[in-house]
Amino acid sequence: MSAVETVDSQAGAQQELPFAMVYGQAVLEMPLDLYIPPDALEVFLEAFEGPLDLLLYLIRKQNINILDIPVAEITRQYMGYVELMQSVRLELAAEYLVMAAMLAEIKSRMLLPRSETVEAEEDDPRAELIRRLQEYERFKAAAEGIDGLSRVGRDVVVPKLDAPEARARKLVPDVSLEELLMSMAEVLRRGDMFESHQVSREALSTRERMSDVLERLKGGGFVPFVELFTKEEGRLGVVVTFMAVLELVKESLVELVQNEPFAAIHVRARAE
Repeated sequence: MSAVETVDSQAGAQQELPFAMVYGQAVLEMPLDLYIPPDALEVFLEAFEGPLDLLLYLIRKQNINILDIPVAEITRQYMGYVELMQSVRLELAAEYLVMAAMLAEIKSRMLLPRSETVEAEEDDPRAELIRRLQEYERFKAAAEGIDGLSRVGRDVVVPKLDAPEARARKLVPDVSLEELLMSMAEVLRRGDMFESHQVSREALSTRERMSDVLERLKGGGFVPFVELFTKEEGRLGVVVTFMAVLELVKESLVELVQNEPFAAIHVRARAE
């Protein structure tokens, strides 16, 4: 069973609404012999967020101009709602009683006789109440507009997808010609240390040395540049091997890699 109490009258003509519906039948008067156990009645009242919300409800329901509030009538209806809350033993917030006192003060100030001079000098007693009602109405409309927007978790679901595992590719620096020449000079210096004084003619072919270098790099791994040279061959062997490496680089058969400036140079056969 639900009970709804509505305080609504204007100009002495009010159509009273039923305060209860029993099996579909409207009940307008409280039966004299009705006994209700204390815990058997469940009451549902119009929910208001505060005294300003209640006042705004009473004003808008009767299409009253908010700038010309009939304080006496609104006060009577407001007090009817407060008395209703007290009759059903609901916990009444102190702010409702403060608003009731404010309405009673405004009503008494408007009923006191005042001369035209005093009335012209003093502000309308309802001005502060009207200002608060207008401000509350603006904030309430803004809150309803915000509540109507799509809300994450209620109307909108944000998809979550784990990012694929990223593998950073390590870029090796390019080998400049100057660094290659410096490495060549180091190899020549080391070759001078094992220079042979035996004069003999050695026939060395660059093409054959290119094949030897490719055979050495067949495993696919990195080979230090200096290990491609044989110290027993002397300066001529160093030059031929160096020319063979340059030809292989030119033909894109091998690549040179250096991890950082002035670091050792490594050679690797390019993948087909």
